[in-house]
Amino acid sequence: MSTFHETAIAAAIAGKLPFGYPVIPTPSTDPGATGEAVAVTFIGTPGARIAIQVVDPTHLEDGSQGADLADRLHPVFEAAASVLGTGSLGDGERVRAAEVFTASGTQVFDLVDASGAIAARASVRIDGDRAAAASTGPQRLSRIAGVEMELVVEIGRTRMPVRDVLSLEPGHVVELDRAAGSPADIKLNGRLIGHGTVVVADGDFAIRVERILDGAESV
Repeated sequence: MSTFHETAIAAAIAGKLPFGYPVIPTPSTDPGATGEAVAVTFIGTPGARIAIQVVDPTHLEDGSQGADLADRLHPVFEAAASVLGTGSLGDGERVRAAEVFTASGTQVFDLVDASGAIAARASVRIDGDRAAAASTGPQRLSRIAGVEMELVVEIGRTRMPVRDVLSLEPGHVVELDRAAGSPADIKLNGRLIGHGTVVVADGDFAIRVERILDGAESV
């Protein structure tokens, strides 16, 4: 499970990548990788090794199609490194994706579009003194206060054979794995962070937060 720094860096990358559509960072269940990625090293407290692999660079809308990919991604790495505070960001270098994505201590994120397709992947390995980084957390939180993250409310789920999905029509009732009146799950970037009750506020559905889980409970 990703920590605060890895998740915040992935969110910063997703928000800065110059696609013509939004992408959402999701912890990857498949850390393996083929092809090349662009990686940088950030020297600070903590330090980090960050890598980005863009599935199709022609989708980048930064007006620099003829430039080297490492140069085009530099502003994205700068945004990611700002999460960590003061330090020195190295130049981007092309590396084998498998080397950085499968390195020990690395968290891999899939950056998915609205259809669920992977537009890019990012890997983050935090180095250095984590305790010192945590002690200055409130100051560093201000640097990413404007980063948007996806909050999802889930009232239940179910599994269905493809034939049943294909037979769905308006009016069909799909039974979920949760009893009526049970609390809904609140998820941040795919991670369970709390429970709440679905309510109506000003004509729209909303969630009344009933409980926020601590780190141990949400793992």
